[in-house]
Amino acid sequence: MSTIAILAFPGVQSLDVTGPLDVFAEANRFLAPRDHYRMRVLGTVDGAVACSNAMLLQPHARYDDEVDAPDLLLVPGGPDLPRHPADTALAAWLRTMAARCPRIASVCNGAFLLAHAGLLDGRRATTHWNDVALLAARFPRVAVQPDRIFVRDGPVYTSAGVTAGIDLALHLVYEDHGADVSLNVAKRLVVFTQRSGGQSQFSPYLTPYVGDDSVLRTVQDHVLAHLDAPLTVADLARVAALSERHFARQFARAAGVTPAEFVERARVDAARALLERADQPLKTVAHRCGFGTAARMRAAFLRHLGVSALDYRQHFGAFRQRD
Repeated sequence: MSTIAILAFPGVQSLDVTGPLDVFAEANRFLAPRDHYRMRVLGTVDGAVACSNAMLLQPHARYDDEVDAPDLLLVPGGPDLPRHPADTALAAWLRTMAARCPRIASVCNGAFLLAHAGLLDGRRATTHWNDVALLAARFPRVAVQPDRIFVRDGPVYTSAGVTAGIDLALHLVYEDHGADVSLNVAKRLVVFTQRSGGQSQFSPYLTPYVGDDSVLRTVQDHVLAHLDAPLTVADLARVAALSERHFARQFARAAGVTPAEFVERARVDAARALLERADQPLKTVAHRCGFGTAARMRAAFLRHLGVSALDYRQHFGAFRQRD
């Protein structure tokens, strides 16, 4: 029997806790009793823990009263967690447990707790798309992977935002008991066993902000207003009234991407908005956003989001308004 322990702290995202636990609970339906997962919730405070959605969780014990190391320690996240200062006592306990646990994992921005404990130093890791820049800036020894649903680096696993904890838990079940059990659990929960694409498809914008430079802001505004135009480097350099070479260097320095990359990202963002809200044919969306053909738009979506434009519409088109 494998023991799974998961932390619960005030303000924790309830789905970070209950999502993975439901995966392991459902897995028990397909396992012999000797292979069952045994789950424990460890609170960081005495008594019930209030989640970010006001739901109360009653832990089995306080984390610092737990003597036995679990087979898997899960560290969830919470909306305000990245802004919390380091908890030295919790960080020390996490280091102790990590030395004794076969596996330790974080869900969403629970990666910050692992990072405060030094457990991600020199490792690849991910977190919620909204927090990847802050994680990278605050913990430069962590090799942050911004577009991964989950990352394994040795015995340490990190996952992207919220529901990615379910993806990670399914993968852990797969590691423990194989594809059949993992697939059966996914069917029970009506989720994908392996989600296509990275977490960029869930973030609001791919197009970087170029800053307050008036010339570059003029170019940015021109791009966003003329997505169906050619928008070559020569075209944009003329808008900026600069030589092509000087413009390209200045733009890349300010935006962090080349002018061509900026244009393509802006077109993908515009196409995403149309695919979410409108029922226009793909070739029409491609033309309006400057891709020229649906095939070129598909290739751009695969490059930046890991899914095709059609798959993106099928995933997110349900959110568009209907009469």
